Amino acid sequence: MEQTLTLVIKLNVEPEQSSQLEETAQAFADACNWINDNINHRLTNRNSLQAVCYNDVKEKFGLKANHIIRACARVASNRKTAKYKGRKVKGFKPTSFDCDGRTFSFREKDWTVSIATLNKRLRLPLRASGYHKGKLSGHKPTSAQICKHRDNQWYCHIQITMDCPNPKETDKVIGVDFGRREIARTSTNQGWNGKEIQQKRDKFSKVRASLQKKASKGTRSSRRRCREVLKRLSGREKRYQKWINHNISKAIISEANQTNSLVAIEDLSGIRERTNQKPRNKTERRRSNNWAFYQLRTFLEYKGIKEGVKVVTIPPAYTSQTCHCCNRIGIRSNKNFKCSNSNCGWEGDADANASEMIAKWGRSIVMRPGGSEILSCRIDRATESPIHIA
Repeated sequence: MEQTLTLVIKLNVEPEQSSQLEETAQAFADACNWINDNINHRLTNRNSLQAVCYNDVKEKFGLKANHIIRACARVASNRKTAKYKGRKVKGFKPTSFDCDGRTFSFREKDWTVSIATLNKRLRLPLRASGYHKGKLSGHKPTSAQICKHRDNQWYCHIQITMDCPNPKETDKVIGVDFGRREIARTSTNQGWNGKEIQQKRDKFSKVRASLQKKASKGTRSSRRRCREVLKRLSGREKRYQKWINHNISKAIISEANQTNSLVAIEDLSGIRERTNQKPRNKTERRRSNNWAFYQLRTFLEYKGIKEGVKVVTIPPAYTSQTCHCCNRIGIRSNKNFKCSNSNCGWEGDADANASEMIAKWGRSIVMRPGGSEILSCRIDRATESPIHIA
């Protein structure tokens, strides 16, 4: 099994070289915008786009042949994504351009890359860390993306393909429940409390609000200083959340690998749209919308592929309201759960119960691939509410 990994490495670029990269990125973006605006919007195949517009693009923008091919591929990819989401392609900004095996090459002996631009080919050194060198050693990547980030520095996004072990066949399952009070809780009693994380996120929000207010008032120097501090703090909360998600996903996949288990998680697609329909104050809306649960899911999935750990998703409905012992709907109050079945009467932590229920549902999927008949919910049509799961 193969997995494609993207390494983001900073480039050491001289001012003259930077201007050549900017010219190439501008021409690449102009070509993409022209293709998108002038070629039939129904065409979403890159070969079809290339056949129709190759000569015109080459004459108008002076791009290399392979840059034109990559521009057609980018437009086709964006059109497919927009069509799937029911939207239109907004446009392309001059902040990046794609390279393939003919317009990009990597040389391990001096840790440099060769990039084709409009005028000439540039040889640029990489600021590679030990992690990057470990991943790139012995590889000859044939595709990359040259990007200008928000700090006005140029970076190389190098794609490498790695061999990964096939997913392990097992009937052991670790259930993971996502939430705000506990960012993640596993059925093996691992948990990551969200209280401290929430406090840091609230602090980030208060600092931003205070600086934004001061940036519109006061003296010219104080406003300038506030804007500088805002720029310095930009993205810090996002990086903090990403760091937390990396740590959580690494711990879960590591445990699953050691215990020869697969991981079952909830499919929370569309949760923001559903929760935003409920009346809430501004603070609660910010708190619930600000955490990157989808990012945590993607980290679990790609780390799972790397370690040969399978990650399955289950529907989230009633997982936190169902008793994992008797499969009946119980009563959940904040962090507490109590089973309504008098013969069972289980009582304990609600998140722990939900993670156990997710693990149970995951085992049913493993036992019956493609679906489960072990767990089913009977609905009372008079009240349109679930009675129990049998």
